[in-house]
Amino acid sequence: MQEPSVRTSRLAIAAGFAAIIAIGGSGFFLGRVTAPAPKAPAPVAPAPTPAPKPVVKTLERGDLLVLAQQAADAFASGQAAPKAVTDAAGRAFDLTLPFGCGGPADADSGLPMRWSYDEGEQILRISVRSETWKGGDWGSSGPTDAEVAEGFWISRPWMSSPDCPLRGDRAMARGVEPVTLPGQTLAIAQFAGNEADRDLHRGGRPYEIVQRVPKERFDGSRGFRLLVSGRIASPGASAPIRCVQPAGTEQRPICAIDVRIESVRIANPVSGETLATWSTGRVGQ
Repeated sequence: MQEPSVRTSRLAIAAGFAAIIAIGGSGFFLGRVTAPAPKAPAPVAPAPTPAPKPVVKTLERGDLLVLAQQAADAFASGQAAPKAVTDAAGRAFDLTLPFGCGGPADADSGLPMRWSYDEGEQILRISVRSETWKGGDWGSSGPTDAEVAEGFWISRPWMSSPDCPLRGDRAMARGVEPVTLPGQTLAIAQFAGNEADRDLHRGGRPYEIVQRVPKERFDGSRGFRLLVSGRIASPGASAPIRCVQPAGTEQRPICAIDVRIESVRIANPVSGETLATWSTGRVGQ
């Protein structure tokens, strides 16, 4: 028997190592092939984005006129107040009432809203008086209904603009008689059914301003503005706009928007300056 040489021994050892490496590599490869694929991570649902809160618009002159027209239409038709009218309860409003559009008032004027300017003394005087009605004027009856109302007529309710109409006499066609309007048809009023509510009324006291304004700074060409702010009332089962037809169904309905007045301001539309502010329960200038 021949003894293995050193060379053959080395070859045998090398072949053994090669076999081990080949077998190990094959096992690793088979393991990679047969091993289960790792599960993909479950998708993470994005957090729901909160829906933006709807912005509730403050009702302005044009909005109030539209609501009043809808209420008058429904009342004249014998129908219930539209949903838009009932949904207005509780909403904030900012009503602009232009006044003194025809210029300064005479000294003995009885207009509820008037102004005058003394050029010699350079003194501006403004007086605004609210109207007072009995609850029955707006159809109230019974001990639980409002008995007194205080507020303002909305002049020119066919105009949504907060500005005075352009001045100047407009020519009228010959043979055409001028139209005489039958009085006011829309008001904004704060109704009071008890003494606590009546404490919010001014009891006939006017809103008055007496200010020194230099001639070079005074401009009354566009009259003045009365700005009434607050919220539409929530009168329970009743609609916040009440209408009446004292002269019958052929008369245009006369309506009042039931409100809670929070502040009254007087401003100059030319300069945009607020001349005075009265808040509920407090007077400030």
